[in-house]
Amino acid sequence: MVRIGGEMTTDDLRAEFDGKSVMITGGLGFIGSNLAIRLVELGARVTVVDAMIPDYGGNLFNIEPINNDVVINFCDIRDVHAMNYLVQGKDYVFHLAGQVCHIMSLTNPFPDIDINVKGTAVLMEACRRYSPSAKVIYSGTRGQYGSAITLPVSEDAPTNPRGIYEISNLTAEKIIKVYSDVHGVRSVLLRLTNTYGPRSQMKHSRYGVVNWFVRLALDDETISVFGDGRIQRDFLYVDDCVEAMLMTAVEDACAGEVLNVGVDRPTDFVELAGAVVQAAGSGRWEFAPFSPERKAQEPGNFYSDISKIKALVGWEPTTSLSAGLAKTAEYYREHKTMYW
Repeated sequence: MVRIGGEMTTDDLRAEFDGKSVMITGGLGFIGSNLAIRLVELGARVTVVDAMIPDYGGNLFNIEPINNDVVINFCDIRDVHAMNYLVQGKDYVFHLAGQVCHIMSLTNPFPDIDINVKGTAVLMEACRRYSPSAKVIYSGTRGQYGSAITLPVSEDAPTNPRGIYEISNLTAEKIIKVYSDVHGVRSVLLRLTNTYGPRSQMKHSRYGVVNWFVRLALDDETISVFGDGRIQRDFLYVDDCVEAMLMTAVEDACAGEVLNVGVDRPTDFVELAGAVVQAAGSGRWEFAPFSPERKAQEPGNFYSDISKIKALVGWEPTTSLSAGLAKTAEYYREHKTMYW
């Protein structure tokens, strides 16, 4: 499909994905499950792959609306034989599986290296050998940039990650790029900003700051806003994230490209906390001092330049922060027992 600069509609996506064979690694997690639901709506034949590593967010309830419409395979992306088999016949591979905890990577770097680097190499080698026509869509992180030199942050900005987690994501991206440039396995390389919404794990605060704020508010607890609360971020609702992934997957001009998926209108943490409390109808927030460890990890203001993805596929987020938080609070209020 070539629709450079034009608006891509649901009908366009349905025409591309209807009947196509799609694999999602990490498909029982937060973004992967939302992606799976959308792909089933578009008529795709979806295989969900997840290792169900404790605390990473894999949850069978996440795909409850489509559990009779997908194939589920409980396996690890580091399993060479499993990946060699599962990639066969796939038109698209959305690669979301990985070690996703920045905090853990600071004390134990080896899962990041093993899962994010080795696992990605295993997957890409499987595609090269057994499914070279598949297109791979990789979901990296805005943390690959590190501290912003200028704002908003474009894809041309230097990459100076501040942790092993972000380094491993950048390395995985580079591995996929090599398989695209050298071996012809087409890929799209996405750098996602802070994403929130339904189907994220809610048992701990190690990743997903917005969703954790939502849990605190729904439990009528106090949200801690560190420092003066004026640090800026861009917060992306998961449905908008999924649409970006689908649109870039089908656009030929995106092959081989690094693309930011974020929001070009920043929000500071005072605004965020207030909006969360309002959406939940409970809870409160207060200022708190940075701990030395947290202060050392804090990269400062960040928000994404999305002009490149907008030019290529016409994508930009359509869900306001208030609307996204309202949907998120409503979902977890209804399904609290499945996530708390």
